[in-house]
Amino acid sequence: MSTPPRARLKSLPTTTGQPSPAEPAPAPTGSSAPKNVAEGVPSAVLPDPQKGDGRYPIAWLRITAPRDATPTAASWCVCGRDLFAAGHRKVLALIEDHTAHRDLCTLRTTQEERNAA
Repeated sequence: MSTPPRARLKSLPTTTGQPSPAEPAPAPTGSSAPKNVAEGVPSAVLPDPQKGDGRYPIAWLRITAPRDATPTAASWCVCGRDLFAAGHRKVLALIEDHTAHRDLCTLRTTQEERNAA
């Protein structure tokens, strides 16, 4: 017994005069041509009119307390502080410690402000 010969694969005939699916169709001309943007909408990117007041966040406190699970908290600051706590008492202690760190962090207060206080 020998195996039967494999059937030749068919190829799709090439079409001429039609754009390929990857090429966009030519845009129609005249009044029926589609618009790129709606009327009254500026097409150029304008500068952001909102001006910041110079403040930016330097410390974050993330608290997660899912129902019927152990609460967790993470305290992070640009000065290098990176603390984590799990459990009710430890999370409450970390919240107090994070609040105290806001007054002691060298990035938030200058030496003169700490000496004046």
